[in-house]
Amino acid sequence: MLTPTPYESTPRPAEVAFHDAAANERQAGDAGGWMVALDVDGTLTHDGRRDVPEQTARAVAAARTAGHKVVLATGRSLVGVLPIAGKLDLAGWVVASNGAVTARLDPAAPGGYTLAARDVQALDVGPVLTAALTARLHSLQVAVEEIGWGYHVTSEFEPGLLSGQQDVVLAGELMELASPRVVLRALGVSALVGPLRAVGLTVTPVDASWLDVTPGGVSKATALETVRTRLGIPTQRTIAVGDGANDIEALVWAARGVAMGHASQAVREAADEITGTITERGVIAVLESLPAPRSLSTGELATEPITVGPA
Repeated sequence: MLTPTPYESTPRPAEVAFHDAAANERQAGDAGGWMVALDVDGTLTHDGRRDVPEQTARAVAAARTAGHKVVLATGRSLVGVLPIAGKLDLAGWVVASNGAVTARLDPAAPGGYTLAARDVQALDVGPVLTAALTARLHSLQVAVEEIGWGYHVTSEFEPGLLSGQQDVVLAGELMELASPRVVLRALGVSALVGPLRAVGLTVTPVDASWLDVTPGGVSKATALETVRTRLGIPTQRTIAVGDGANDIEALVWAARGVAMGHASQAVREAADEITGTITERGVIAVLESLPAPRSLSTGELATEPITVGPA
């Protein structure tokens, strides 16, 4: 029998370091830098990849050197996003699981991150699983995320679809678990969108046969707003770049929302600007358009960023 995940806060010494680092970041936010929220799959790299093109990595590094705060905001689990954060040599915050998990990157900590209880939003798996089983969907697969490890699944998913390890269990063993995200995969699974949203859950269709289910009221935008507050960066200095349905709230939240050129019409309509596609590495143009936060010689804020393109 699986044991429900106890989402407890980190030990007291880690919490002290956690808050001290956050205070330092708030001071850095006063220097005029922007908070740059970047989606991963379809924005920084192709879906499922564990690396980032060198040209894109250099553009991210240049933005950080200029004083901007880069925050990855992804639908991937924490296990899935950490290799990307490592490739980019990022520090600070990362938003995972469509906003249900917000971790602080810390190379000295076990696993490379610290995680406080307040930064994990979890749902009860039982009602989600009951709704899915009641629908009698053919070849239904269920994956229940366990932070920092992988997924408990009713049948194994193909390589590359889920990050981390997979533990195949009976559906009944999942009923008592709490998790930041449940994946439902089956032909016709979109029929569950309405019923699950009706009971207050957040449901994000990834494609016609895949749903991500997270706690109600949770999105990349809600997590990013929490990070923005901790960084002390004004709302008018926020930018978000993404390509998927799970990016829509973040694009609306940001003062400057930029959709990738290959994004769907719904995503493009939510954005203020459109940049190039993932093949064109459109995110680079956005990063290069960011202003220098503050002139070291004059101490004055730079001018407004260059517009990439009309929505």
